[in-house]
Amino acid sequence: MDVIATILIIVIALMHLYFLWLEMFAWTSRGRKVFKSLPPELFEPTKTLAANQGLYNGFLAAGLVWSLLIGEPEWQKAVALFFLSCVAIAGIYGGISADKKIFLVQGVPALITLVLILLFQS
Repeated sequence: MDVIATILIIVIALMHLYFLWLEMFAWTSRGRKVFKSLPPELFEPTKTLAANQGLYNGFLAAGLVWSLLIGEPEWQKAVALFFLSCVAIAGIYGGISADKKIFLVQGVPALITLVLILLFQS
């Protein structure tokens, strides 16, 4: 995989590890500062839901990291495309259903990386 795509995959994986931490372990503390549009009284009752969402973000990060560890180029590309597609779809859905910022933070980097891989990887 080319260097730029690899760097972008690492950045996206790190972002999803941050989302995991935020939603699973810091929802009622740091989460309040990040998600200012939510009423403060909602954080404690939604703690379990946020943790579940954080776990899914961890799976996305794990899949992206896994794609970088695969030695066979075609298999590596296929796994990276699958997990980047999952991230892009989650970003698009989140942007439509919750907050447009989700699309910008999550969807756009995944879509850019997908395009780079599809256009410049043989």
